[in-house]
Amino acid sequence: MAALLTAQTSDYSRPMAVAMTPTEDDESLWIRRAQRGDARAFEALYRMHLDRVYGLCLRMTGNRAEAEDCTQEAFIQAWNKIRKFRGDSAFGTWLHRIAVNAVLGRIRKSKREQDRIQAANELSSSPAAVADTGELRDLAEAVDRLPEGARHVFVLSAVYGYSHDEASSMLGIAVGTSKAQLHRARRLLAQQLGEEGYES
Repeated sequence: MAALLTAQTSDYSRPMAVAMTPTEDDESLWIRRAQRGDARAFEALYRMHLDRVYGLCLRMTGNRAEAEDCTQEAFIQAWNKIRKFRGDSAFGTWLHRIAVNAVLGRIRKSKREQDRIQAANELSSSPAAVADTGELRDLAEAVDRLPEGARHVFVLSAVYGYSHDEASSMLGIAVGTSKAQLHRARRLLAQQLGEEGYES
C-alpha cells in the first residue's frame, strides 16, 4: 500500500487518470471491501478522496512537500485503521480527522523546521512579489501567512465548512478558542489584503 501511495502522489496537479463519480452505495461497498483487506477497493477510496485530503494538508502546512508527506501518511494510517471505521461520520470526515492528526503530528515532531519554513514564506511573500498574481492567489498566500493556529481553524471552518465543534475536536482545542482563532484569521486576512490594495 505504501508503494501504491508513493507512486500515485507524485504530482497532485495532474487530473486523475480515472474519472470516478461514485455513488454513496459505491463508497460503502469499497469501504466494506477495504475493511476485508481488499487493496483495490482502498485504491478506489484513495482516488476518490485524494484531492480534498491533499488540499486540506496543503492549506494547513502552506508547503507542497510537507503536504505531500502528510497526505501519504494520512492514507497509510487510514489503510491501517480502516477496520475501525464504523460509519459514525462520513468517510471523508474520518479521513480529514486522520489528515489533521498527521499534520499536527508532523508539526510537533519538526517544530523548528516549520518555523523556518513559515519565516521563509513571510520573507518571500511581499506585496511586490504577488502584485500581478490575481486576487485568488493573493488570498491563498495571505492564508499561508496566517499564524499556525488561526490558519488551521480558518482552513477547517471557512474553507472546508466544518463547525466549530468539529474543528475544535479535530485540533484538540476548546470551541471558544476555535471561534476566537477564526475571528483572528478573518481580521488578519482583511488587514493583509487591505495592505495589498483589496477591498475587505
